[in-house]
Amino acid sequence: MARILYFPYQWLIFVPLLILSTIWCTLTIIIGSVIGNNKFWGYYPGVIWGRFVCMAALLRIKINRNKNLDKNQSYVFVANHQSAFDIFLIYGYLGHNFKWLMKQSLKKMPLVGFASDKAGHVFVDSTTRKGIVDTMRKTKETLKDGMSTVVFPEGHRSPDGKMAEFKKGAFQTALSLKLPIVPLTIDGAYKVLPIHSWIMNPVKITLTFHDPIETANLKSDDLPELIDKVYAVVGSALPKESR
Repeated sequence: MARILYFPYQWLIFVPLLILSTIWCTLTIIIGSVIGNNKFWGYYPGVIWGRFVCMAALLRIKINRNKNLDKNQSYVFVANHQSAFDIFLIYGYLGHNFKWLMKQSLKKMPLVGFASDKAGHVFVDSTTRKGIVDTMRKTKETLKDGMSTVVFPEGHRSPDGKMAEFKKGAFQTALSLKLPIVPLTIDGAYKVLPIHSWIMNPVKITLTFHDPIETANLKSDDLPELIDKVYAVVGSALPKESR
């Protein structure tokens, strides 16, 4: 009965609220970042937006935080990617100021791409050597003084709720900048909105923060082992059918 009632709620109430709140968030980020600084305005409107969207969707959010994380330390947060709702979850509940490492193609999205640029998010250009060098330079300039980043190393949302292979880009960034990696596990978001569905389910999403993994003493030869380790840690907080 609840799922039957939720369907009209999704389209008549939630979707309009999502659209309006997204417009508010992007415009606030753009205006605030132009007249102020994007360290504040590129982050806090997103926190409000992320939490509002999760509440408007009637989701139950459970956060398993980690006392070993330092607010003043820059991290590379690495998470599995189950659903579009991962974005709202991360924005609303990460609890660390961060910039996304985003696909270059997202810069063309109306309003969102412009707001992301003004917010100081890093658009990754891997098409040319110059693009790669420029991306690494901007990433290095951005990720300091407690500013972190969040990456979905699968590169796409899960098509079936299970974890896919992790690509190496996020780990190369962490090794290059000698930043600790914090594995994050997102559980439940796939059930909220599977990738090929437009029908939502108001279920519980759990975000689990794992212990940071130091990279300061690692070399490029250690990359495969590091990826395998982070993959295992992320999967450890998922039910068996989602690993």
